[in-house]
Amino acid sequence: MIQVYKKINKSLIEVEPDLVVEGYDFTDQWVHMSNPTDKEIELVCKATQIPEEYVKAALDSEERAHIEKEDNVLMAVTDIPITEEDDDKYTYSTLPFGFISNENTIITVCLNETSIIYDLMAGRYVKDFNIHKRTRFLLQLQYVIAKKYLQYLKQIDRASQRVQAELEKAMKNEGLIEMLSLEKSLVYFSTSLRSNTAVLDKVPRLVKFFEEDEDLWDDVLIENRQAIEMSNIYRDILSGTMDTYASIISNNLNVVMKTLTVLTLLVDTPAMIAALWGMNTGVPFEGQQWGFWVVVGINVLICIALIIVFIKKKMLK
Repeated sequence: MIQVYKKINKSLIEVEPDLVVEGYDFTDQWVHMSNPTDKEIELVCKATQIPEEYVKAALDSEERAHIEKEDNVLMAVTDIPITEEDDDKYTYSTLPFGFISNENTIITVCLNETSIIYDLMAGRYVKDFNIHKRTRFLLQLQYVIAKKYLQYLKQIDRASQRVQAELEKAMKNEGLIEMLSLEKSLVYFSTSLRSNTAVLDKVPRLVKFFEEDEDLWDDVLIENRQAIEMSNIYRDILSGTMDTYASIISNNLNVVMKTLTVLTLLVDTPAMIAALWGMNTGVPFEGQQWGFWVVVGINVLICIALIIVFIKKKMLK
């Protein structure tokens, strides 16, 4: 899918897709492509004079974050956070997002649709959004990406607290699996944020900042570092919580096995005595009517003695 935006009277509007035809002029416009077809890539790249391999690189889900500039074409690939709904629950991951620009056009490309574009359009995190200054656009885009990481990290933290509250009431496998999924998401976030930081560190060497861009770049670095710190903190907390619950589960299993062992001894001991008196040989009290009750009494006394021993050994509560 191709979305084209242009600035008219200080307002950013979306051009209808049917205007995107062969030979269409993309000068001073922003083109966003979500999972584009080969034909769409060919059309846009031919009209903007941007190499197709730049666009296709950002569509590789395994593409590493990097930035480069060649022949006045700037390309920056950074990882963005995404959410996916799975069985009424959200899972979090990351995906490459490409920024490509030359003197006339800005292109952004991603394998999936992302709310980052709508945040930019709505001015949710940045003001004075300008597509005519590619450096400013790149910094504003990275600022929104960092803010989106922070937003999702807070959601992960709330989800973790909810699962912990559920596990305190009843230890279920579903809760533990969800916590494991959240921990995996934090690993993705932490890794991607570190890669994005490496890209941001190279930006001043490849592009020229205007004076007003310096503060914005500092804000981007601050937000990105904050996201890294939050991701590491939440991951450490979640990892420690998982270890705690693993210890609790192991301890509960030991308690169950101990209880089963005690019950087995209490049941098997009378059964063994009864088996001895049931042999086809001469046994005490044989032929006596009161012999049955004597055997029952012996079993009762032995069981009481075993219970007293178990209580002293703190095997029974």
